[in-house]
Amino acid sequence: MQCERLVKLIKTWYLNVQDETMAPARMVQFIKNHAANCPVCRQDPDLKAEIEQIAAFVLPETKIPKAARAKNEPAAAPKEPPSQENSHKNDDAEAAEPVK
Repeated sequence: MQCERLVKLIKTWYLNVQDETMAPARMVQFIKNHAANCPVCRQDPDLKAEIEQIAAFVLPETKIPKAARAKNEPAAAPKEPPSQENSHKNDDAEAAEPVK
């Protein structure tokens, strides 16, 4: 990160996130807004990757965009539907009990 002002801002914002006075998603948005408007940040070729690393660190899993999560997670195996044998076990148990 080449922009010293952004480094200072990130430290301040992160302390606010730690104190729970700022939402992590808001911090990431502030970083992106600064990067888009700062001439030093626009010239930094590595900044985009660094912002993504910060977002992955700060944001809870549910706030990370699905596309980014999909790249980092292996494909989940499809869930099998419950077998009919298991779904009828309770029916058989209820039928075996006498009704009072």
